[in-house]
Amino acid sequence: MLFYGKTDVGRRREENQDNFIVKRYAGDVLFAVVCDGMGGANGGSTASSVAINSFADCLDEAEHEHPAFFGMSKEDLLDLLSAAATEANRSVYRLAQSNSSLAGMGTTLVGCIISGEHAYIVNVGDSRLYAVSDGFIEQVTHDHSWVQYMIDNGAMTPEEARRSGRKNQITRCIGIGKTVDPDLFTYEVTPGSYAVLCSDGLTNHVEPAEIRDIVDQVSVSGDIQNACESLINCANSRGGTDNITAVVLSM
Repeated sequence: MLFYGKTDVGRRREENQDNFIVKRYAGDVLFAVVCDGMGGANGGSTASSVAINSFADCLDEAEHEHPAFFGMSKEDLLDLLSAAATEANRSVYRLAQSNSSLAGMGTTLVGCIISGEHAYIVNVGDSRLYAVSDGFIEQVTHDHSWVQYMIDNGAMTPEEARRSGRKNQITRCIGIGKTVDPDLFTYEVTPGSYAVLCSDGLTNHVEPAEIRDIVDQVSVSGDIQNACESLINCANSRGGTDNITAVVLSM
């Protein structure tokens, strides 16, 4: 299993409010999480940093008790991801309540554990996880955004959503409220496949088919770092209007 991640400030922003963590536990278990913060001044970067570290700490503690998460069932792992997202929400919310300069800050969060033939995913907001395999790409997560809500209810087409001035408006995030309702997903992992976690700074500029084509080059060159950097370069070449984060995991 190989992995590489990178975050970039983009071409329009002065501060990078994205954060990511990617690591390998014992037994070839991969863990990755991406957060895209929001909130003026230092709020966004603080929210994403606090959330991502709180989330990772929860997983590290569980893995310390159950090395490589051995003996944990599918339900146990999904419960762990949900609990970690809940703790991340609690940490960001408490800090925002205690510091008026951070009031209203929040962050998206998409994270996964990949163990053996299974991927376990948690999502809050519009950062995404894609599965890439055998020339196909699938968005595993479902955006919590205004435009996605409109698409789901038949009031907007995907093409209209891409052009909408409200496409960056999210309906659910970490840290805004006392509680959070994360979505949980699983899928079967196949040898030679990839997972891509990313913030909307990438997907606002790079289409899923293009993500697939760039990641598929890894199987030719074997350079997962180059694929990750190519994703970010592609977004920047088209304006780089937001911070851009991409994490590529190779199974």
